[in-house]
Amino acid sequence: MSKRHHRLATLASDKNQLLVAGRPVAQLVSIAGASPCYIYDRQALSARVAQFRQQMPSSLRLHYAIKANPMPALVNHMAQYVDGLDVASHQEMLIALGCGMSTAHISFAGPAKGLHELRAAVAAGITINVESSLELERLYQCYDELGIRPRVAFRVNPDFELKSSGMKMAGGPKQFGIDAEQMPAILAGLDLNRLSFQGFHIFSGSQNLNAESLVACHGQTFALAAQLANQVAAPVQHVNIGGGLGIPYFPGEQTLALDDIAQNLQCLLDQRPEVLAHTEFVMELGRWLVGEAGYYVCQVTDKKQSRGQTYLMTNGGLHHHLANSGNFGQVLRKNYPVVLAHCLDSDEQEVVEIVGPLCTPLDIIGAKLTLPTAAVGDYIVVLQSGAYGASASPQKFLGHPEVAELLI
Repeated sequence: MSKRHHRLATLASDKNQLLVAGRPVAQLVSIAGASPCYIYDRQALSARVAQFRQQMPSSLRLHYAIKANPMPALVNHMAQYVDGLDVASHQEMLIALGCGMSTAHISFAGPAKGLHELRAAVAAGITINVESSLELERLYQCYDELGIRPRVAFRVNPDFELKSSGMKMAGGPKQFGIDAEQMPAILAGLDLNRLSFQGFHIFSGSQNLNAESLVACHGQTFALAAQLANQVAAPVQHVNIGGGLGIPYFPGEQTLALDDIAQNLQCLLDQRPEVLAHTEFVMELGRWLVGEAGYYVCQVTDKKQSRGQTYLMTNGGLHHHLANSGNFGQVLRKNYPVVLAHCLDSDEQEVVEIVGPLCTPLDIIGAKLTLPTAAVGDYIVVLQSGAYGASASPQKFLGHPEVAELLI
């Protein structure tokens, strides 16, 4: 086994071929009907939820954040196993409603919801995570127009942050939520005859691989939830503590161990104050649930040399997988794990640049990768591709075909 991919040993394979959902990649491409394509392994998705259930406190509820991957078939699958769904747009709301999830277990977060989105959410009976005082006024307006009391929770921007996060969502000035210090006045002025108060959404950051940071943040989150609960004249039905659990993408990153996180959460739940004794606590996860269950597949269409560098030209690229190209939040680009589908490891290797068909030097699948020797027609597979893939990419850019998606 070569040292170039520390994840090779964990991949399912047969005769040195990558297997996804027990099938070789070429067979899956035939089922999908086209390459490039995303392939999502439903058994891996179910196993991830089972891992959460086994390791996390039994009373902690699990919601799937649809924004991570809104493919309808995948959302339908996840809805069978999770306790709720979180949406970030009207379209995602329709997907959630279409899978049969109870509206009591669907929530809607987003920093700039349109009035049409608010009306739709109120009419549907889902919980709206309010992100500004004006948004609250618009919900009162929805009540006056529709005669339906909006189900309302408040997204709170705390005065602390989740350290070591790939993306910080709280602490300091942020476009997300209402600053914690503004909440007492808002809670004191609530008209509970015109809305149904549900609770709080306190989400501090995402893609975190540091258990110590998550433990510290959860302690602060529970303390803030108790402080806010004492300031509202209604029971707190639920508190969404966000997610933040990350997955490893790059060399040197380790899988996040859940033991200390779970133990701390159990202690926080056991020791919560009376004001939160009957409150349901929710962890909202997206990437952690679906990221490792997805594979992006593209095909080598040409192989050429340029001043000593070997290039594998493919029919896939940043228009399908923006995050992998390094243009979705990376400061310094690093490679996602990449393999050859038909040959996971070999003594015959070469250093290659894997690029796509777009007329931009940003269109990178993998830079300076050491892979088994590849030929035209071979399939390139980008691992860790189940989250923020097709829906987070500019698929219309330069008019190339959109990517196929397959849940199997």
